[in-house]
Amino acid sequence: MADVVSNMLNKLHGQPESYDRKSKYRMGRTLGAGTYGIVKEADCPSGKVAVKIILKKNVKGNDQMVYDELEMLQKLKHPHIVRFVDWFESRDKYYIVTQLATGGELFDRICDKGKFTEKDASQTIKQVLDAVNYLHENHIVHRDLKPENLLYLTRADDSEIVLADFGIAKHLDTPDGMLKTMAGSFGYAAPEVMLKKGHSYPVDMWSMGVITYTLLCGYSPFRSESLADLIDETKHGRVVFHERYWKDVSQQAKDFIMTLLKPDPQERATSAQALRNPWIKGVGATEHNLLPEIKTYMARAKLRRGIDLVKLANRIEALKMQEDEEESVPQGADVPADPKKAAEEAMHAHAAGAGGLKPPESELPRKRSFSKLAKTAIFREVVLAKVREMKAQEEQQRTISEATGAAKH
Repeated sequence: MADVVSNMLNKLHGQPESYDRKSKYRMGRTLGAGTYGIVKEADCPSGKVAVKIILKKNVKGNDQMVYDELEMLQKLKHPHIVRFVDWFESRDKYYIVTQLATGGELFDRICDKGKFTEKDASQTIKQVLDAVNYLHENHIVHRDLKPENLLYLTRADDSEIVLADFGIAKHLDTPDGMLKTMAGSFGYAAPEVMLKKGHSYPVDMWSMGVITYTLLCGYSPFRSESLADLIDETKHGRVVFHERYWKDVSQQAKDFIMTLLKPDPQERATSAQALRNPWIKGVGATEHNLLPEIKTYMARAKLRRGIDLVKLANRIEALKMQEDEEESVPQGADVPADPKKAAEEAMHAHAAGAGGLKPPESELPRKRSFSKLAKTAIFREVVLAKVREMKAQEEQQRTISEATGAAKH
């Protein structure tokens, strides 16, 4: 009877039919936030899951990208790719439910180990390559391969790695299809992406080269602070194996990296070729312990996380204001009322693995209304942040245009 009443009320308030499924999920802590929405942990009858909540107003006119991600996730079935569970929508939001990887991010988890050898690194990269090869065989380019998107499924010592975050992945309609839009993360993005030359599967292989290099020495092959210098470094493929950090790493590992970090995408190894590489099969991989270098890398990363925490809290605050602006419809608020606390939870969840922490104190649903004065102050901060972001994008665009122009001459 309660379900019938709930269904009638949902229809009365203009909720889509699938919204009824939301009642199966009890939302928990925040795991992350982006431009379009927020990711939360949730409990459901089958256990814990991750729920990506996208505000419809943020994708207005681009709803197709949400449907593309949904369609893609539903088709993907691979042990090293995060599994699709469910989806539903409300009048104002889309909800995408996936398997929750509770084992932590790749580098964080490695730091918890007593030892991590070059041989271990070879097998770790093989797992990721298996997933990438599966995507490419199904005509999908991930476009955002980076350590933060490589997660251990559980806290178990023998846990598998899964590839997550398909928000900007694209399905190519033809084998030789090309993508034009800027995508990915600087430092991991291939030169053809930054130069807007059109890109395809090889961009994932470039990212795999950067990830492997970083895993073996604790720093990135491309470290320029300025975007112009970074573009110049990548388009010329300036890769150096500094003796101090690489003397105990096998030549086979270096050769493998160089098959991927080729500026010309046509010359880069494909996922199938990379899987056949001797180093991936364990040939030459040594017992050299990489842990000291990785711990140094993570210590530097933690300094950046202080800045990331502020950015994340600002994103959650902006999303909360957008959610509050929606017409009042009887439904649980999904964006946390306390952005700073939610951002801290998300950072801790990523560092220790979403299931590796004690559950936070009970998050009772509470409605928080901002005073007009507080809203004005927050809005001003959001606007100023947006202006700074736009200026940075203009500078970035100018740099890319100059680099593209220079590449043509």
